[in-house]
Amino acid sequence: MKRQLILEDGHVFIGEGFGADKVMSGEVVFNTGMTGYQEILSDLSYCGQIVTMTYPLIGNYGINRDDFESITPAINGLIVKEYEHEPSHWREEESLGTLLEAKGIPGLAGIDTRKLTRLIREHGTLRGRICSLDVNVEEVVQQLKDTALLTNQVAQVSTKDAYHAPGRGNRVVLVDFGMKHGILQELIARQCDVVVVPYNTTAEEILRLGADGVMLSNGPGNPTDVPEAITMIQELLGRVPIFGICLGHQLIALACGATTSKLRFGHRGSNHPVREISTGKIAITAQNHGYTVDHESLKETRLELTHVAVNDGTVEGVKHLDAPAFSVQYHPEASPGPHDANDLFDAFVTMMETEKKQSVLA
Repeated sequence: MKRQLILEDGHVFIGEGFGADKVMSGEVVFNTGMTGYQEILSDLSYCGQIVTMTYPLIGNYGINRDDFESITPAINGLIVKEYEHEPSHWREEESLGTLLEAKGIPGLAGIDTRKLTRLIREHGTLRGRICSLDVNVEEVVQQLKDTALLTNQVAQVSTKDAYHAPGRGNRVVLVDFGMKHGILQELIARQCDVVVVPYNTTAEEILRLGADGVMLSNGPGNPTDVPEAITMIQELLGRVPIFGICLGHQLIALACGATTSKLRFGHRGSNHPVREISTGKIAITAQNHGYTVDHESLKETRLELTHVAVNDGTVEGVKHLDAPAFSVQYHPEASPGPHDANDLFDAFVTMMETEKKQSVLA
């Protein structure tokens, strides 16, 4: 079944449809990962976006029950060069196309993904629509131009109610802005007693839960669209250890007086090198974000730059000089990988233990 991708700049890509036979629009982005498409399509940070995979063959190992980062994917479409209809892997339970159809997500295969990626790199992310061939292209282009970017993605994907993942260790309140399940798994692996709460939970409610530490998760969209979270972080700083990942990192920066801005095409993939400033050590990291903390704005805050992106020098990590708080732009849980930065969860546990000991001595 022939389908097409129409971009707001007038470019049209015609290919073969798979997955759901559904018209969907969204911000078109690209991911450079060679594997991990199941984790990518179920990463809620892609809410409202159409994801282009730059690796040419996608779907060859199918879908399994264990590698989801959320139960209900929030992407608006998946674009690949070549889609494998008959996957082969010992853990495979269904095909990628079958999953997309069940979840109402359209797929498009057989287009020139290299050309599409170059367009995004040169002109920035573009709004696009996956649809049938019998539409008026000019009308669709105008509709896309007139469509504003989403501002409520976090509210869409955050848990609506708090829930408990019991453990015998430190009580961690995990604020869900669109959390990858890999974050929860890493905390559970360290025996943490985790309470997952909605994005708009107040500082007072978090402290009432007896938090030994607060984890701020990843999530979609512009961090300035979540002002209630900024207020919550400001009220928690210095009272409880905080660790922020991706959107959580940006929110910590905003809470401390820094600013953020939109990247031209973002960082999305599992092969982004990051340098730790204190040691010079390079970690290969997984990333998925369209916004960044402005480097210059850190000078007016009590945040210290700890990590930078090797490719473009953007901010990848900060720590607070006075309060027990730190954050990184990349994903240390790194599902499906790499796992170079996984020890940051250990650093968070150590921070909680240290703060508890100091509070006892005080």
